[in-house]
Amino acid sequence: MTHGTNPASASGTVSLTADEVARQSLATGAVGPALLAVERAWTGFGDWTTAQAHIRSVATGNVDADDDTGLYYGAPAVAFLLQAAADRHPRLRAASQTMDEHVLRLTRRRLDRAATRIERGQPAIFAEYDLFHGLTGVGALLLRHHPRSDELAGILRYVVTLVTRPRHEDGVKLPGWWVAHDPDKNMPTPGGHANFGMAHGIAGLLSFLALATVDGRVVDGQREAITQLTQWFDRWQQDGPDGPWWPQWITREELHAGRPARTRPGRPSWCYGAVSIARALQLAALATDDPQRQHAAEAALAASLTDTQLNRITEPGLCHGIAGIFQTAYRASLDAHDPGLANRLPALTERLIRHTPPVVVQNDDQMDAAGLLTGRAGVELALETARRGTPPHTGWDACLLIT
Repeated sequence: MTHGTNPASASGTVSLTADEVARQSLATGAVGPALLAVERAWTGFGDWTTAQAHIRSVATGNVDADDDTGLYYGAPAVAFLLQAAADRHPRLRAASQTMDEHVLRLTRRRLDRAATRIERGQPAIFAEYDLFHGLTGVGALLLRHHPRSDELAGILRYVVTLVTRPRHEDGVKLPGWWVAHDPDKNMPTPGGHANFGMAHGIAGLLSFLALATVDGRVVDGQREAITQLTQWFDRWQQDGPDGPWWPQWITREELHAGRPARTRPGRPSWCYGAVSIARALQLAALATDDPQRQHAAEAALAASLTDTQLNRITEPGLCHGIAGIFQTAYRASLDAHDPGLANRLPALTERLIRHTPPVVVQNDDQMDAAGLLTGRAGVELALETARRGTPPHTGWDACLLIT
């Protein structure tokens, strides 16, 4: 089934077509629908024939294994899919192992490149460290399937360095994860910014370190790094009538002022905001055995799930819609001290169903509409969790760093 898989070399000697690039995207391409098909096959709501067809559409042909690939695109994304189904078929296990070897080689190259950047004193970029494109996302993949690898230990040491070694620029002390570029081309941040989000910022770093710690994968300085990140969130926490909130990012000017320019939170979501930050802080509390912080994190998450907050949500997707909020709250409820979060899940499920658009026939030009982050596949995967009331069999939501 995957006999034709041909990872492109790091030197870029294999040219990929536009279709090949699109199909191996976890964010917007064919990997998301394939994960949905595999999840449904595992639970009996679908069949393996359909799942195999989806896997073939992703894993047959050239796969990008160049240095700009990450969890949401290329060899790591294909590896994530194959790992979700590998227990079912011997041929899938062989293909999964082959793809993992390419991911491990990619990881070593990425770590070498990051070390060189740090030695030169240059600022970090999203593509180096974040969940979507960077080493944190690759680390999430290795944590599940290569937890004792030297490569995972290397990523953990890299993240610890990023967190605990500040940079100095023009006489200003900046955190190691400070980036010189804008968070979005339409949102300029003169002098760069420090990002708080799960997708591109320190909520992702904190979740990754905390999950690794809970799993027993710890390197020197890891607990110190967790403490520094939680203290950063403590420093920038804002208290409002709807509970605590944090800025999406801070600029040089805001860092100097010691307060964010915004006076109210953005809408709740997985990618930015209190929902994912509270989950990251909850995981940190579990990793450090801190009941007081865990209670505060769960209270902050519960406060972000009120009708007032959720009425601001206008879309269904995982990234900044109700599906991502539901899946994050569901995972947090499994670890919560009290049933408050679990009691809110039925109302979240109702909102998820209400926001879910009717099924439409997709064509090749509508791949994004079928994808994981903002498309149908992500919504349907969250609905599978809601329908069954048990954790996903494939563990697909590990790509969100909430578990």
